[in-house]
Amino acid sequence: MKSLQAIAASLLIAISAPLYAQTTAPMTSAEVRKVDKDAKKITLRHEQIKSLDMPAMTMVFQVREPAMLEQVKAGDKVRFSAEKLDAGYTVMHIEMEGR
Repeated sequence: MKSLQAIAASLLIAISAPLYAQTTAPMTSAEVRKVDKDAKKITLRHEQIKSLDMPAMTMVFQVREPAMLEQVKAGDKVRFSAEKLDAGYTVMHIEMEGR
């Protein structure tokens, strides 16, 4: 049986991890072209996304969590993962290139 401290530590780790970091889609390199916080969208000039059978291009994505848009600005080099959801192509995770 786990100790109460071990259970509490496990719960703390679980609730402190951002939901948008939990994805199985591969990461793709891109440059942020535009951030639209009001519309909760981001425009990325990205490399080929093999998992979505998508060639390299510039396109607008939805974001899973609006807080993602606070991390980036136009011109930033990023890595991201995206999935096709009912709402359209959606960025599931984004991080600065090199992290």
